[in-house]
Amino acid sequence: MKFNLIGLLAALSLFSGGASATEYIYRDLMANTLPSAKCEAKSAAIETASKQYNVNRFSKKFCQTQGYGWHVEEVKNLGTPVCDECADADSKGKAQCHLEDMVVTCKRIKPGSVGMLPGKG
Repeated sequence: MKFNLIGLLAALSLFSGGASATEYIYRDLMANTLPSAKCEAKSAAIETASKQYNVNRFSKKFCQTQGYGWHVEEVKNLGTPVCDECADADSKGKAQCHLEDMVVTCKRIKPGSVGMLPGKG
């Protein structure tokens, strides 16, 4: 009985050192979003450009441009809304807006930190 307990404790202590914390690589990106597709009143266009859906969509795209495995950690700064007047005769006084200088922090797992290398024990 004592031998089984000692063997179990030895096995547990042997395997407990193998688990290591995951390490990440972080990168801050600054980019601009695209303007909305339709012309709206300036206040509505700013609201459309600043919607959470658009922020999430573009921040994900910004991180994915870095390559495989990059994900959004956080959006540090939404940036400033910039509006351009629409050139159509039907759209007098209307604008299309986008966010300029949006800052996003992206992360990816550091290679080799979680046993990602094949054939390595």
